[in-house]
Amino acid sequence: MGRSRKIKKNILLKKKQGPNAVAGIKYFVFVVFPVIAFVAIIYFMSVAAKKAFTVTEVVFSGNEHLTDGELMSLTGLTGKENLIALSGAKVAAKMAESPWVRSIKVRKEFPGGLHIQVKESEPFALLDMKGRLFIIDERGKMLQELKNSPVPFLPVISGTPFGKEGVFSEALNLVRVIKEKGLMYEKDQIEIIAYKPNELTVKLDGVAIKVGVGDYEDKLMRLMDLEREIKNRKMRVDYIDLRFARRAFVKPMKGVAH
Repeated sequence: MGRSRKIKKNILLKKKQGPNAVAGIKYFVFVVFPVIAFVAIIYFMSVAAKKAFTVTEVVFSGNEHLTDGELMSLTGLTGKENLIALSGAKVAAKMAESPWVRSIKVRKEFPGGLHIQVKESEPFALLDMKGRLFIIDERGKMLQELKNSPVPFLPVISGTPFGKEGVFSEALNLVRVIKEKGLMYEKDQIEIIAYKPNELTVKLDGVAIKVGVGDYEDKLMRLMDLEREIKNRKMRVDYIDLRFARRAFVKPMKGVAH
């Protein structure tokens, strides 16, 4: 009797375990295995993509002052980057650390190309800091110190432009108007001496013109009219004072003329 009861219990256990085993197999086949297969496929595809889309070519455009080699060193790229994973924003931010770079646009060109469009800062003037010359842009940002390089023809800002508040910005405004009026093409030497705003002076080919602060367009228009008259009279001028509204004082080498 005891043995027959044990056999019956075993049969009942097998009957109970049978459906559970089948359910487990179905769960593995239809749930677990597809998930594992999907993950494996994604993994192998990502590995293949990394190998397939390596950056092999970088093309720059829009650069005039910086060479392709200089720009390439600014990107921080090693040539092993994956084009898919590469962040164009990070490349642009890295390159923007150079004062010569004003803005950057990065475009991916699959399978392995990168096109970088550069907008450079333009040389606007030279800043003379106690004999050291720096190229600056229109915002007054220093781009480069000139050491053994040829000196480009640009207006020179000298004196102590940072000594008084607002002097440097006024000097930049004066350079801007000088360029707009075309004096850059008529003069061989332009120097702006900036100590105080009301003493702002520009030297044009050695002739000092006291312009003071503000109304630069009107003052330079008066200067151009004066220069024609001075040329006609064949006068040798010591300096010209344009700081007073609607008036100009011309000091010849000898005596004073109004």
